[in-house]
Amino acid sequence: MAEQKSAEQAKPHVTFTHVQKTYDGETLIVKDLNLEIRRGEFLTLLGPSGSGKTTCLMMLAGFETPTSGEIRVNEQVINRVPPHRRNIGMVFQNYALFPHMTVAENLRFPLVVRKMPAAEIDAKVKRALAMVRLEALGNRYPQQLSGGQQQRIALARALVFNPELVLMDEPLGALDKQLREHMQIEIKHIHDNLGVTFVFVTHDQSEALTMSDRIAVFDRGEIQQIDSAERLYEEPSNAFVAGFIGESNTFTGTLMERKGDKCVVRLGNGAVLQTRAADVGPVGGPAVVSVRPERIVLNGASERCENRLTAKVRELIYLGDHVRVQLDLGNQSTLTVKTPISDLSHEIRPEQAIEVGFPAQFARALAPTPAP
Repeated sequence: MAEQKSAEQAKPHVTFTHVQKTYDGETLIVKDLNLEIRRGEFLTLLGPSGSGKTTCLMMLAGFETPTSGEIRVNEQVINRVPPHRRNIGMVFQNYALFPHMTVAENLRFPLVVRKMPAAEIDAKVKRALAMVRLEALGNRYPQQLSGGQQQRIALARALVFNPELVLMDEPLGALDKQLREHMQIEIKHIHDNLGVTFVFVTHDQSEALTMSDRIAVFDRGEIQQIDSAERLYEEPSNAFVAGFIGESNTFTGTLMERKGDKCVVRLGNGAVLQTRAADVGPVGGPAVVSVRPERIVLNGASERCENRLTAKVRELIYLGDHVRVQLDLGNQSTLTVKTPISDLSHEIRPEQAIEVGFPAQFARALAPTPAP
């Protein structure tokens, strides 16, 4: 029995197989999508506007129909199953609460539609309010709540009928920065406690990095990489992911040599960089080198690095726990370094020429992003 349960857990909860979506018959908004969503995971679909992430969520919710391909939940094809029969909870950016109903009535609504007994409805509403810690607000109307409270109620309504999937479309976009960061942790804790599969759409990289078990990075209707937050940040598989996730310094040059996962890239100014290979093209072809700002060190600390460059300090920006140092490398190229305030020498000042360095292990050689 335990082995059977384990086998069920190992099966994907949701599967997209060769899914495509077009609205005009010509332009593909989603291109040949193949995606497996694990049972109980928190998966974020991340990407710029128009990348296809929201369209994927709407197809899973049933508000859009795939042009081709199959979407399966629990191995059952759901392409033509109407939204109300999918057992999916949905949270929208504008919360979509009924203004003429109290908080409790908003939560009761999906249960009444499902014709549950009154006593069971009351118990589920009480439990859902407790889950989001708003037990005392059941008699208030949505307009009497703060943005954060409305967001919690929208989440409670999505969870009240015990759905097997919860879909969230930019639900934190209307909140201010401090409240948004607080709600990220709240939602993640609720997910951890319930073990329900969450699929979350956002264009905010920090939001995705904070909340997700895995992140699928979309661009031009395709998944560029799907991985844990740490792997996406430290080991981007192509130049788009390196530039889209967090901050990255990019050097453009020519791939001169490759041996296994080690590369040599010559920059336009003649400097030679030792790097690790990622999604890099053939020797002799163009390459970009991606390095995170916090991996670059200054002056004396650079002496132990394989890669060293001379740069001129353009600006120092104090940010409390760290300083952003903006540098000129010549030929209109710039470099950003993040250094802890405790490591910054007071001798560094604008217009000063300094040495910068970074280890080869933190530099990734990538093929340039194709033109649109």
